[in-house]
Amino acid sequence: MSSVGVDRSRGLILARGRLRAVEWRDLVGLTRLEVLRELTLSLPWLALSLVLAANALYLPALAASFMLFLTGLRQVHNAHHYALGLSRRATEWFLFVMSVVMLGAMHAVQFNHLRHHKLCMATGDVEAASARLRGWQAIAIGPYFPLLLHWTAWRLGTRRTRLWIAAELTANALWVTAVFAWFDLPMLCYHVLAMGAAQCLTAFFAVWTVHHDTEAHAYPARTQRGRLKNLVSCHMFLHVEHHLFPQVPTCHLPALARRLDATAPELAQAMVI
Repeated sequence: MSSVGVDRSRGLILARGRLRAVEWRDLVGLTRLEVLRELTLSLPWLALSLVLAANALYLPALAASFMLFLTGLRQVHNAHHYALGLSRRATEWFLFVMSVVMLGAMHAVQFNHLRHHKLCMATGDVEAASARLRGWQAIAIGPYFPLLLHWTAWRLGTRRTRLWIAAELTANALWVTAVFAWFDLPMLCYHVLAMGAAQCLTAFFAVWTVHHDTEAHAYPARTQRGRLKNLVSCHMFLHVEHHLFPQVPTCHLPALARRLDATAPELAQAMVI
């Protein structure tokens, strides 16, 4: 591990005594209603974006697609940690389906994300590479970032991981071919292009925003406290909380944030916005 990683780990160790007092296990479980909500979170935005695109209202369709991708990120992010309230097998297939909806192999993203939790900004943390750059640089490397994630997961992943990646990329290839070569539906062409553009922005929106310039903080991640901002971002920017207790589903992170604020308020010194 790099010296930077060691320094950051030391900051976490200093807070660990108090963190042991934080109750979080009661936040792990999901009710049936919460599971249903998490599984369908992106469906209204998918439907809205397609309807708007079908009527050539592309500007508002882009706004709906943005929310589709954001809510989709929340869903697959919970799936990466098996925190959707589903069985492990069902979660794997959920990732497969979302791979086609959002483009790319979500098992490749999962591989890098779990490594990110182990290394968190240290040497070898490929997911966090853009967080070490300036904002405009994180946007500029956007098209390269998904390729880097897929190549890293294929190169370092297990045989099982590679099988899932191969299946998801094959499904993607068939889907994109069908959309552009067989179907005559401009709204589907729009959807594929919108998701491709969104994937090119993940290095900035999903990584840089929550990790940049956190070297001097108690933990190398940012968070957010504004109620409206958290509502709009679907609580995805409660990132310190997620890193410390990744088993807690996103919908329960606000409750976890309140408990952490009462126990170790210095962990919230770096805000996303």
